[in-house]
Amino acid sequence: MSQDCEVIVVGGGPVGVMALALLGHAGVRAVGIEREPEMWRQARAVHFDGETVRSFQAMGLGEELSARVKPMCDYRMENEAGETLVSHATGQMGPQGWHSEVLFHQPEVDGLLRAEVARLDDVELRLGTTLLDIEQGDDSVRCTVRTPEGTTRTLTARWVIACDGGTSTVRRTLGVSGENLGTDDPWLVVDGHLRGTAGIEGDMVFLGRHTRPALWIRLPGDRVRMEFKVLPGDDPEEIGTPEGIARLSRGVLTPQNFEPDRSVIYTFRARLATSWRVGNVFLAGDAAHLAPPLFGQGLCAGLRDVANLVWKLRLVSRGSAPESLLDTYESERRDHARYWVEQAATMAGLVQTTDPVMAARRDAHIRANPADSYPPAPALGPGLHTGPADPHGGRLSMQPVLPDGTRLDDLVGRRFLLAATPELHAGLPDPVREALAEEPEVAVLTSPQHVGQLLTSVEAPAVLVRPDRYVLGTAHTPEQLEALLRLLPLAGALASRREMSPPRQETTARH
Repeated sequence: MSQDCEVIVVGGGPVGVMALALLGHAGVRAVGIEREPEMWRQARAVHFDGETVRSFQAMGLGEELSARVKPMCDYRMENEAGETLVSHATGQMGPQGWHSEVLFHQPEVDGLLRAEVARLDDVELRLGTTLLDIEQGDDSVRCTVRTPEGTTRTLTARWVIACDGGTSTVRRTLGVSGENLGTDDPWLVVDGHLRGTAGIEGDMVFLGRHTRPALWIRLPGDRVRMEFKVLPGDDPEEIGTPEGIARLSRGVLTPQNFEPDRSVIYTFRARLATSWRVGNVFLAGDAAHLAPPLFGQGLCAGLRDVANLVWKLRLVSRGSAPESLLDTYESERRDHARYWVEQAATMAGLVQTTDPVMAARRDAHIRANPADSYPPAPALGPGLHTGPADPHGGRLSMQPVLPDGTRLDDLVGRRFLLAATPELHAGLPDPVREALAEEPEVAVLTSPQHVGQLLTSVEAPAVLVRPDRYVLGTAHTPEQLEALLRLLPLAGALASRREMSPPRQETTARH
C-alpha cells in the first residue's frame, strides 16, 4: 500500500511537535495533525529539567530555549504555620550540561518548536485537521481525518505516534484502558503578571496549608502562577474572580498588583495506559500517562517518550536495526513513567491534605526525611541496556562541558557513543576496531579531555551511550567491551565483523 509518509503524529501540543521536530532531524518523513486551527496561547506546563533541555540541544535549539527560560534557583515547602519543612537550592548547572531545573511560559516554547518544524523539509504540521478513525493493516496505518475545509480524506503511514492528550482519541479508538494510580483532585490554576510587589519569596513553593493547599511558581519576567486546591463548598465561579483569587492567595495576588491571563479549574489525575503500543501505533505523552504536577515531570516524561521512540524509528526505517527494537519502547518507558506518576501521586496526597492531624504527621515525616521531598530519577525499564546487573545500564548519562565550552553531545550527534580509555579501546581485536571506525551510527571518543568526566561518572574505563543519552552499558575489560558491542542493534559493518568473531567467554556483567 502506498504511504503518504512514514509516521503520522496525532496531536500538535509540545510532545507531538517535539516528535515531529525530532523526526525531521532524523530524516524520517512525517505529518502531524492537530484539530485546533491555531496554537494554544495559554500556559499549561511550566517546568523542564536538564534532560529536556538536552533534547532541545540535540536539535540545535539549546541556546534558543535557554534564552526563553528562567533557571529555577530554589524550591521549598511550607506548612500552615509558615515553617519551611524542606528547601533545595536548584539554580546550579547540572550533570546534563544545562541548568537542572528551568521555568518557562509554554507558548514561547511551543512557538520555538513549531518554527523548527516549519523550517525542516521532511515534516509538516497540519492545523485544523481532526482524526476521525484509525485502522491498521499488516504493514501500515490508515488515519481518516477531517480537513480544515470540512472534507474527509485518508492518510496512510507505516507508524502512528499518538500525542493527543489525556482524552486521547487514538487510545479510546484502540480500546486501551487506563490504570488509576491516585485520586482525582480539582485545583484552581491562575496565571498572570505580578507587578509592583515581590510576591512570595522563592521560585517554587509548596504551601502545605491544611486549610487551603496551594502552590506558588515564579516564571520568566513578571509572570507568576498560583494553584489552589478546590474545597467542598467553594463556588467554582467565585473563586476564579479577581476578588476570589485575592482571598485564596491571602492577599498575594490582588486586583491592584495582578493581571490574570487565565484562571481555570483542572483535575489533577494519576493515570497510566495499560498498553503503549498496539500494532504500529504508539502512545506518548498524556495519552500514555498523567501525573499530578508535583515534581514537574508531566511534560518532561512526554518528551522523554518521543526522544526514546524516534531514534529507534529512524534506525528501523533505514533498515539499520530490526523491527524488534521498537518493542523496547513500552518496556523501557512505561516503568520509568510509572515511577514518576506514583511519586507525584504520593506527594500530592501529602501536600494537599486538609486534615490537620494528617498534616502534622506529614510535617514530622518531612522534617525527619527531607530527601523524600524530591526522589531520585529512576532507570529505564527492561530493554536495550545491561541493567540491573550493571548499576549504570539504563540510566541517563551525564554530559560534560569541555574546556572550550563545547558540550559533548555536539561532538556526537544523534548516534551511539563509545567512550573509552585509549588503552581499553586498543585492547579490542583489530577487526572490531576497524568495524567501529566504519560504523556511521557509532561515535568513538577516547581522548581524556573529551570523555574523562563521563568515564569517571560511571566508574568504568568504557561506556556505551545510546542516541537518547541513556547508558546501554559499561565495560572494564576488552572482553566485556566486545560483548557489550554485540548488544548494538545495528546491521552495518560492525554486525558483520561481530558475526565473523565469535564471542569470548567473559560477559559484560561486572564481577
